[in-house]
Amino acid sequence: MSNSPKILVINPGSTSTKIAVFQDETCIMENNIRHYLDELVHYPTIISQYEFRKDLIEGTLEMEGISLQDIKIIMGRGGLTYPLESGVYEVDDRMLTHVRKGVLGQHASNLGPVLAHSIAKEIPGAKAYIADPVVTDELEPVARVSGHPRFERRSIFHALNQKAVARMFANSLSEKYENLNLIVIHMGGGVSVGAHCKGRVVDVNNALDGEGPFSPERSGTLPVGQIVEACFCGNFTEEEIRHMITGEGGMVAYMKTNSMLDIVKLSENGDEKAVFYLEAFTYQVSKAIGEMATVLKGQVDAILFTGGIAYNETLIAKLKERVAFIAPVTIFAGEDEMAALAMNAFLMQKGELKPLKYPH
Repeated sequence: MSNSPKILVINPGSTSTKIAVFQDETCIMENNIRHYLDELVHYPTIISQYEFRKDLIEGTLEMEGISLQDIKIIMGRGGLTYPLESGVYEVDDRMLTHVRKGVLGQHASNLGPVLAHSIAKEIPGAKAYIADPVVTDELEPVARVSGHPRFERRSIFHALNQKAVARMFANSLSEKYENLNLIVIHMGGGVSVGAHCKGRVVDVNNALDGEGPFSPERSGTLPVGQIVEACFCGNFTEEEIRHMITGEGGMVAYMKTNSMLDIVKLSENGDEKAVFYLEAFTYQVSKAIGEMATVLKGQVDAILFTGGIAYNETLIAKLKERVAFIAPVTIFAGEDEMAALAMNAFLMQKGELKPLKYPH
């Protein structure tokens, strides 16, 4: 076994904490620690769960025979900090204050830096980092314009997976990510379509709460006038409206399920409603890709599809039919956030990425 330092990766989700240990770019341990409702109900906020989750992480590592003292880099999934440029950031007190407060919202990913920092403090010489959080923001100034000065477009998307896939594609060509123009589409519970211009995501839809194509659970862009009417008609609370947009929108609203696989099966069995809304889904995703092609002025080296929905050959075929004329299409089905976080640590170890300081 190599004596090189180990990397611990922590990815907190709403009902689980995924951990993995890497050494010499190889995953030597991976575990998905499940959290049940009767356990989490005792914690009033997400952040208050951190000691509970920390104890489980350390207990799991001990059972797996991994000594904390052998770990020198801890990569946590980045939370909802203030917007950041893409990159690796060392966790510091200001970042911890922001994720604890939830300056851009409360989300399980806010535990990523907190857990990484807390464990790193117990290990001499260890440091905690995050990489490419969902609030990664490289938008061009013109892309921020919404149409009214009261509002500004926000960059919230699947930055970690999009960036990792873009780098993998570049490596497959023996090329640098910073030399390519790419359109990357993450299709999961939400859908984000990003224009990657020479290593920067210069435009992307806000995939969290109201932009772009509809998805299994999110409504995407909705008619603004009708939203205003719904907000003031007296029939819905603010929470109900928000659920329409995120969680209970998209396919959940149309088909009463967030399983694209089930909807595809229905369509293959002749369900006309399923056929129609799958067509609408691929139509909207394709239209968003066309928009990003104009952002890149037609100079697109490749279109990359990723996320869980990219496993579905039926939907990919429909998407290719609409967008293959723009650029060659490559599929990176699924997502591996653990490997993506570890890849950033490897690049940092090699000196290809320099850790950044959280803005003060």
